[in-house]
Amino acid sequence: MFNCDVAAIDLTPMPLLSTNSATLSADSVATVSPLADDSERSKAVHATDIAIAALPEWLVQINDDISRALERGVNIRQLVTARACVIDDLLIALFNWFELDKTDLALFATGGYGRGELSLYSDVDILLLTPNEITADSSEKIDNLVALLWDIGLEPALSVRSVSECLEAAQDHTIASTLLEARLLIGNEELQEVPHKIVNTQWSPRDFYEVKIAEAKARYLQHNATEYNLEPNIKTAPGGLRDIHIIGWVTKRYFRVSKLYDLVQQNFLTEKEFDELNFAEGYLWQIRHYLHELTGRNENKLLFDYQREIAQLMGYETQPDDQPNAAVERFMRDYYRCAMQISTLSEMLTNHYYETIIEPQLPDEERPKKHPINARFNQVGEQIAMSHHRVFAQHPESILEMFLLMGQYGIKNVRTHTLRALKIAARGIDQVYRDNPTHQALFLANLKEQNYLFHRLRTMNRYGVLGSYIPAFAQVTGLMQYDLFHRYTVDAHTLFLIRILHRFTDPRFSEEFPLVSSIFQRIERKEILVLAAMFHDIAKGRGGNHSLLGETESIEFCLAHGMSTADAHLVGWLTRYHLLMSMTAQKKDISDPEVVTLFADLVGNVTHLNHLYVLTVADMNATNPQLWNSWRATLMKQLYSQTRRILRADIDAPTNRQDMISATRKQALAMLDNVDNQHMNRDEVLRLWDDLGDEYFLREIAEDILWHTEAILNHPPLGRASDADSTPLVVLREHRELALDAVQVFVYTQDQVNLFAVTMAVFDQMNLDVLDARIITATRDFALDSYVLLDRSGTLLVDIDSQQELKQRLIDAFKNPTVPKLTHRKIPRQLRHFDVATTINFEFNEASNQHIMSLETLDQPGLLARVGQVFLQQKIEVHAARITTLGERAEDMFYISDQDDLALSADKLETLKATLIESLSIRNEA
Repeated sequence: MFNCDVAAIDLTPMPLLSTNSATLSADSVATVSPLADDSERSKAVHATDIAIAALPEWLVQINDDISRALERGVNIRQLVTARACVIDDLLIALFNWFELDKTDLALFATGGYGRGELSLYSDVDILLLTPNEITADSSEKIDNLVALLWDIGLEPALSVRSVSECLEAAQDHTIASTLLEARLLIGNEELQEVPHKIVNTQWSPRDFYEVKIAEAKARYLQHNATEYNLEPNIKTAPGGLRDIHIIGWVTKRYFRVSKLYDLVQQNFLTEKEFDELNFAEGYLWQIRHYLHELTGRNENKLLFDYQREIAQLMGYETQPDDQPNAAVERFMRDYYRCAMQISTLSEMLTNHYYETIIEPQLPDEERPKKHPINARFNQVGEQIAMSHHRVFAQHPESILEMFLLMGQYGIKNVRTHTLRALKIAARGIDQVYRDNPTHQALFLANLKEQNYLFHRLRTMNRYGVLGSYIPAFAQVTGLMQYDLFHRYTVDAHTLFLIRILHRFTDPRFSEEFPLVSSIFQRIERKEILVLAAMFHDIAKGRGGNHSLLGETESIEFCLAHGMSTADAHLVGWLTRYHLLMSMTAQKKDISDPEVVTLFADLVGNVTHLNHLYVLTVADMNATNPQLWNSWRATLMKQLYSQTRRILRADIDAPTNRQDMISATRKQALAMLDNVDNQHMNRDEVLRLWDDLGDEYFLREIAEDILWHTEAILNHPPLGRASDADSTPLVVLREHRELALDAVQVFVYTQDQVNLFAVTMAVFDQMNLDVLDARIITATRDFALDSYVLLDRSGTLLVDIDSQQELKQRLIDAFKNPTVPKLTHRKIPRQLRHFDVATTINFEFNEASNQHIMSLETLDQPGLLARVGQVFLQQKIEVHAARITTLGERAEDMFYISDQDDLALSADKLETLKATLIESLSIRNEA
């Protein structure tokens, strides 16, 4: 049971307890004796009507009182209990008012309400249980009770069952879970123990444990099996309230306890573990209270819509020197740390239940066998266990030795009594421990041992070893960046990066990462990359350049651990320049030999290049897997290959440019010769390619070149723009490498001044988002434009009519110089919560006599259409474009000139910049 003494909370007296003229309560129900005269009966009924009519307002007032009490500093635990208590009083009074106390029914609170936990708009789960079938009279009374509860706004989750029906329903483990928490409110006391007995009848301890663990695993998968979702569900996600509930469910089936603290008295839970769970649960309850208060409903998902406001309500204030998102990032960091603590304890305690309660009852053939590893550790089944309880105290080096043995013996998991001892031992890791050469050697040996490295480091992190051994790592545990690009906290991202490094040695991933895998497997000192991975983001959240700060710390760490100066500085270099390759490939024109040459000069040698390439690909995948695609993979591979040739052969830029063109043509020809192409004559192909120009072969890949070539040769020859009979070529095909439901569109038409603007406007009208764009003008002044589009409606690939509509709209737009009117779509919900300043920079490219315009702004519907409209107004010619979306941020590049292919003046650039910023600012506000 739980304590219902809530007098100190000062809740508003409810009308059913003290009305002006009558009282409706559990003790004194406003029912009148049949012997009373008509006037007395009329007066009582009238008073009761007044009391009941006031109940909706009273329920609202109770919630307001609870919110004010929280503001005054009343503990949230008292408040969730207080709300359960007042709902108890209400239901008990109404049970009597509807004369259900004169039946054989029993009224139970179940689920969270049964535990005595009700947030402002939590489900009120109740069970009406009867020993036999429900009578017609009882059924009518129940219907009246339920109708009233709905009328006053309580919205109960009510089950009405006989004992036999309940016995059958309990075969569903979710119903069995609610019955375990059934708490009798009023009614037939002979039924008080029945719900628990029903669960015992239907479920053995082992079966119930296994079904609840399976349910938890399925629930985890629904939330990407991580505590670190950007918009977590604080109830059902890993580390949410449900992870605490599962501890109660599996233990209540065996121990017959009503609350978690009872498990301390059963010596199942330690006082410290209870305190940790108690604090974390209270923290989540407080978040949940504010979610309910802000939304006015039973909301459990911590959306971006609420994170800033809840951070403020929870007391996270912005400091004078803070970055704009610092307060909400601190709040979410504490949430993630809380979630990790809950999920870790939940996993450990449910495993502890299995090992101490279920495992001893298993048949001998099913019990795990124990095999000694050394004097300090045993292997028990598929787990490692210390040989006696003082192993870590007597042999501090065994903390790190255990993880090394796990890698060497292929052991993934740890017995719970060992984990408990490990958690305590980790607190003793101090500077003296870290300076011990034996410990340093063991730590490095762990990084060299690749087997189960991710799982071993994950356990180190969860149980405090990693953060104690590398204190800077503890600072980034739970640290998130308030954006849509970085999917994980810094510590989760770091460990995921190391996991991806290991995938480069796994044959199952060789097709996905062919070049990277072959390079990584040839790198002998893999711990170099693991150390670079561990330190590359370790200085985030401190202010300043995290890459430079991380470089210093990584070198100091490596030298302190006895690594050579060369190895230490390689780790430091990788930490400092871990963003160099991705930034160059995505934000620079790597078809420009000067760009590649400059990058090669910064890299310096092939060893640096190999390590950086592997680290970059792993880092990008670990940052946001959804943003890794064939386009980015191609960019990385292209930059790596070109740079490697420069570093190995010292090829100068002009020769490299021609080699790039020749290599692409040669590859495309080889593909042409290897397939049955009845529609393409080799000589015709070569003549066409000569007309397409060098720029085309610098920017396109061989597979797309063949697709374009076949389409052009099978299309009637294009005339000039003035030729009315000349029809532009528009072809579509499936393109799933960049995203699901992506469509690749190739356009071949006469070049014209408004081509980019009208194309973007058509895409905007048809609700198509541009993921990639290659805009090229052939030597004959024909445009060769290739786009990858995201079809949000998912119909373009399968609907012939939609495909024809897109083609016809584009053709009509090319022939009509008037730019179609832009559509106005709302900015998606998630994007509204980010403030991304629009920045525009220009860089002049002497080789092409063009300016490269870099645009960074909030991603938004119709962004490119709006940019294209400004280009048209300002008479800007677009020669090429690169479209990049990183979460909520669009980072696009355009190669531009005036309509006579001349460079833009300084005044023209300033006007263009101002016009774009104004146009995009208006769109952002909309």
